[in-house]
Amino acid sequence: MGVIRYLKGLFAPPPAYAPPRPDEGADKKLGSALLDNLIGVRAMFTDSGDLIIHEVQVCGVPCAVLMCEGMVNTQTFSEMFAEPLTRLRLEKPGPDSVLDWVRHQSLLAPDQKEIHTFGELFRFMMSGFVVLLIDGIAGGSVFGIQGFSGRSVGEPAGETNVRGSREGFSEMLRPNMSLLRRRFKSPDLIFEMTVFGDKSRTDCTLVYLRGAVSDELLREVKYRLSKVKIDVVLESGYLQPFLDSKPLSLFSGVGVTERPDTLCAKVAEGRVGLLVDGTPYALIVPYLFAENFQSLDDYSHRPYFATFIRWLKYAAFALSILLPGSYVAVGSFHPELLPATILTSLVVSEETTPFPLMFEALAVFFIYEIVREAGLRMPQAVGHAVSIVGALVIGDAAVSAGIIGAPMVIVVAVTAISSFVVPSLYEPVTVLRFAFILIGGLSGVFGVVLALCAVIVNLCAVNPLGVPATSPATPFSLYPMRDVLFRWGWRTLAREDLRVQDLAGSDIRGEGTADDR
Repeated sequence: MGVIRYLKGLFAPPPAYAPPRPDEGADKKLGSALLDNLIGVRAMFTDSGDLIIHEVQVCGVPCAVLMCEGMVNTQTFSEMFAEPLTRLRLEKPGPDSVLDWVRHQSLLAPDQKEIHTFGELFRFMMSGFVVLLIDGIAGGSVFGIQGFSGRSVGEPAGETNVRGSREGFSEMLRPNMSLLRRRFKSPDLIFEMTVFGDKSRTDCTLVYLRGAVSDELLREVKYRLSKVKIDVVLESGYLQPFLDSKPLSLFSGVGVTERPDTLCAKVAEGRVGLLVDGTPYALIVPYLFAENFQSLDDYSHRPYFATFIRWLKYAAFALSILLPGSYVAVGSFHPELLPATILTSLVVSEETTPFPLMFEALAVFFIYEIVREAGLRMPQAVGHAVSIVGALVIGDAAVSAGIIGAPMVIVVAVTAISSFVVPSLYEPVTVLRFAFILIGGLSGVFGVVLALCAVIVNLCAVNPLGVPATSPATPFSLYPMRDVLFRWGWRTLAREDLRVQDLAGSDIRGEGTADDR
C-alpha cells in the first residue's frame, strides 16, 4: 500500500502556486486618531528593530515622527526638521494650525509630500523619508531627509572609453536622475516615477524626451510594465523580459547601459529609458542590433578610425561564433580546404590526442567557461590566480600530455578574446559557439551555413515595440549606412536626423519617414 500511495503522489499534479500578493493592510486609509494609526503601524511592523517612533507635543498638539533607523541623515533631521518643529509657537494652536504651518509656512525638507494610506507610509519611510502624523488629521506628511550610504558616482566598469565622461550610474535612483538632468537642461526631459514589486516596492523611473518619443511607443511601454506582477524587483533584469517582444530569441530588443551620456543619446532619438533603484544599469527600448557595435568613442575619434574600429567589432563577433564551429567542420569533413602546412599540423595533433575534434573543442570551451566563471565570482585577488592556473597550468599541461592539440588552443584563445570585444553580446555568443561546434562536428560546413541562416532569420524576427532590430540595414538603404557600417563625420551626421524604418515617433513632426529619406 505504501508503494501505491507513493506512486500516486509521484504522478499527482503539483499544488497550485499562489500568485504574488501585496502586503495586507497596505490600502487601508490613515485615520484621524493618532493612537489608532500608531497601533496599526506597530502591528504591521511587528517586532522589526529598525522602526523608530517619537511621540512629541507641537504647540500642545500630539504628534508622532516615524522613520527607519539608518535611512535618515541625523544632522539634517535635527537642524532642518526637529529643531524648527519643537520650537514652533502658534497664536491659535490646534491640529489644523500645525498642518497649515507644515504645509504652507515652512520648508522642513526640499522633497515634501502628503500620504493617505499605510502602504504609502511604509514605502516612503523605507525610502529614507521622515513621516509626521498629527492627532486629529487624517493622513500624514513625509519629508525627504535621506541619509543612507551608497556608492558614489564613478567610472562605469563595463563601458570604459578613451574620451568622454568618466561618470557612470550608481545604485541610487535620484543621483542617477540628476546625472541625466545635468546633461539635458530642457523641460522636455520627463521623469515618470513608478513602483514595481508587491513586497520590495522598488522605485523606478521612466525617462523620455517629450516631442521626440511618440505617444504610441510610450503607451505600449507603459502597458507592458503595467502587466508586471512580481514580488521583488532587485535589478533591471527583472523587468527586461516584460519589455522583450521575442522571449525565445537569443537576441534582445532591450538595451542595457550604465552610462548617463549613452542613455541621453538614446532618449534624444525617441527611445524610452528605465532607471531602477538599487542597480546602476538602465534599460533602453527599443534597442537595435547594430547599436551593440557602437560606443561613445566612435563619435569622438576621427571618422576613418571609428569606421575601422566598427568593422573590427563586426569581424570579432563573426570570429567568436563561427571560428570554432568552422574549424571543427573543416577538420572533420573537409580537410582539403585547409592549406598543406595547417593540414599537416592538424593531422599530427589529432594523432597524438585521444578525442575527436568536436569533443575536444567542446571540452576546451567548457573548461574555459568554468575558469571564466570562477575568476568572475571569486574575490579579485583569488580571481587572478584562478585565471593564471586555468590559462597556463591546465592549458600547457593538457597540450604537453597530448590531451588537447596545439591548434585547438590557438582557436580557443582567438575566440575567447574576440568574444570580449562586444561584451553586450557575450550571452548569445557563448550559446551560439557551442551550437556551431555541435553542428559543425555533425554535419560539416553545410550545416554551419544553414545554422548561420537560421540565426539571421531569428535575429530578423526580433521586433521590439514594432521596430525591426536589424534596422536600418533591413530593408537595405545606402544612406542609413552612414552610421552603421561606417561612421561619417559630424558635418554629415548633424545635417539631419536618421529616421529608422518603422520607428514609432519618427513622423511626429511631419518630417517624413525612412522611405522618404
